[in-house]
Amino acid sequence: MQNNELKLYKKYMRKCLSLAKKGAGKTAPNPMVGAVILDKNLKFVSEGYHKKYGEAHAEVNAINAAKAKNSDIKDGTIIISLEPCSHFGKTPPCADLIIKSGLKTVVAGCLDPNKKVSGQGIKKCTEAGIKTVVGIMEEDCKKLNEVFFKNQTQNLPFIAIKTAATLDGKVATKTGSSKWITGEKSRQYVQKLRNNYDAILTSSSTIIADNPSLNCRMRNGKNPIRIVIDSKLKTNPKSKVYNNDGTKVIIATTIKDNKKYPPNVEIITFKKSNDHVNLTKLVETLYQIGINSILIEAGGKLNGAFFKENLVDKLILFSAPKIIGDNNAKSFIEGFDIKEINETKKLKLISVKRIGEDIVSEFYT
Repeated sequence: MQNNELKLYKKYMRKCLSLAKKGAGKTAPNPMVGAVILDKNLKFVSEGYHKKYGEAHAEVNAINAAKAKNSDIKDGTIIISLEPCSHFGKTPPCADLIIKSGLKTVVAGCLDPNKKVSGQGIKKCTEAGIKTVVGIMEEDCKKLNEVFFKNQTQNLPFIAIKTAATLDGKVATKTGSSKWITGEKSRQYVQKLRNNYDAILTSSSTIIADNPSLNCRMRNGKNPIRIVIDSKLKTNPKSKVYNNDGTKVIIATTIKDNKKYPPNVEIITFKKSNDHVNLTKLVETLYQIGINSILIEAGGKLNGAFFKENLVDKLILFSAPKIIGDNNAKSFIEGFDIKEINETKKLKLISVKRIGEDIVSEFYT
């Protein structure tokens, strides 16, 4: 591949990634995908993205957009953030449409981890005489669909912990005061995060201390399913989190009680594990009922418990330019007994950005 060709592919792959993100919060359990079509002279023709689960894929929308403009795409190139599908699902195979359209080159960011596809879409195109290129900005394309990749390869939900802390890692003072550690812009960004996840999970302690609503206050956003781990059913049924706003709420517990909750609340009882809900079993159960991604917004004890069980895929840390400096203040992660530095949990930094006065860092575990 020539350098100018690679440069062109990267330019339009970035465009594909930007397009794909427009489907955030709407495509699950499908991936987010963007596509760009160039003519035989490598000039831009059209674009498309997967807008909503069950609707047309990115490739279909891009090809239809070219047709609407009466553009000639024969011998052209399609650049896609994910390998085209090769099987019948909610829609027909995109690989078949690409072959039929007369395009001569397919550039894919990465292969599809779905066992029904996994190289078969590229193979089908290659066997039809189409030039195929795979791996352009591969890591960026995989990161975009980190949830989809986890679901397909492990049959488990993708789990991220979101926490806001001072520079010394504290989420509240020793009296419990925590509003607000971060600034307004960070809090608005959190609403976007909530929109992107199927469910938001917290503990009974957080409900009792803060009485949060845990809804999505982003314009045109969707409320994630709310999950409360309440082993002993200590929370008040009138807590804001249980409001019947049309959103499903799940309580994970270890006991049975005759408390009356609103009709949108489902109680799932688990066997005790050290007097608490078995987190591994909880995660498996949530995936079985169709929850593909979970955002945890809780205190240090529950965060630490999920880390100790190796159930966390990602940490999203909002750091505010503040210092509490009190050993009795509450930390964003607790419960470890580390004596040697080589016993510490090591994370991989994947991004850092500034939001207002705060810094948001993302890590893979």
